[in-house]
Amino acid sequence: MATEALTVHTLDDTAVDLSSETLLEMHWQMVRARRADERLWALHRQGKIAFHISGIGQEGIQVGAAYAMRRGHDYASLYYRDVAFAFALGYTPREFYLAAFGKEGEPTSGARQMPSHFSSRALGMLSSSSPVATQVPQAAGAALACKLRGEDRVTVVTLGEGATSEGDFYEGLNWAGVHRLPLVCLVQNNVYAISVPQHLQMAVPHVADRAPMFGIAGAVVDGNDVLASYRVMKEAIQRARDGGGATLVEAKTYRLVPHSSDDDDRSYRSRDEVEAWKQRDPIARFGAYLRERGLLDDEALDEIERRVRQEVDEAQAFAQAVPYPPPEAALGPVFKG
Repeated sequence: MATEALTVHTLDDTAVDLSSETLLEMHWQMVRARRADERLWALHRQGKIAFHISGIGQEGIQVGAAYAMRRGHDYASLYYRDVAFAFALGYTPREFYLAAFGKEGEPTSGARQMPSHFSSRALGMLSSSSPVATQVPQAAGAALACKLRGEDRVTVVTLGEGATSEGDFYEGLNWAGVHRLPLVCLVQNNVYAISVPQHLQMAVPHVADRAPMFGIAGAVVDGNDVLASYRVMKEAIQRARDGGGATLVEAKTYRLVPHSSDDDDRSYRSRDEVEAWKQRDPIARFGAYLRERGLLDDEALDEIERRVRQEVDEAQAFAQAVPYPPPEAALGPVFKG
């Protein structure tokens, strides 16, 4: 099966079925994730949190993918940069900040896990393991369970392009191909696996070029174009739901910040490169499109920023006021060997 190239370079709503209200909501979700993410960078620099790993620059593919799903019905197995994806599925800034501060009541692990391990039974967000790419076979297992039960749920699993060098990626997608699973594997190709550029990770130009070896469909999309991302993910999800099997979607994007709060990206990429990618910022591009449509103006944008700042301020204050869990909470509940 040949790779189905679906790269889209311009924002175009003629191929999507989204109302003006939904378009504005998607923009709000992107801004909301960006501001919550930026605040954690500042809090880390102030010494108030221990670690942060960011999704800044990748909000377009994440929000587009989330809105392509039947949220609350389909399953999502997210990776650590999926701040905007998690928010769009219903995860809240409060929960995000409880994890960042490691405070009592943190919903994903009781504050025993590193932050950005997004999960929620109520939202259909599968628990994630820390080792890179382990979510792919786990998601394939969830998709197989849905198929065996006769459910019409689709599982979407995400990872970075560096994770496609791991064996779990191949094993999970091989299983998906053999069993025609209702799975969409979304690779957010942000060019660098920590400090290692793509050309030192793989000998092919596109991650999606590998789809034929699994016997599944492949697609490439401009991940900084939220509407193109929505369209490609919608097609892949519908294919899976209709029994057409899995799709490997590669979203071309870029992380605009260092790999994590402990990384100095100046050692492996130039400031000119980063600045060039900032000109393709998914939020700025979508905002310009909405202005052209007459859906967004300065007053509306100011109101979005006010709402978002209020929510982020409240989430930070809430998390800081919550106590840390007692030391004995680290002992359970855990599996006993």
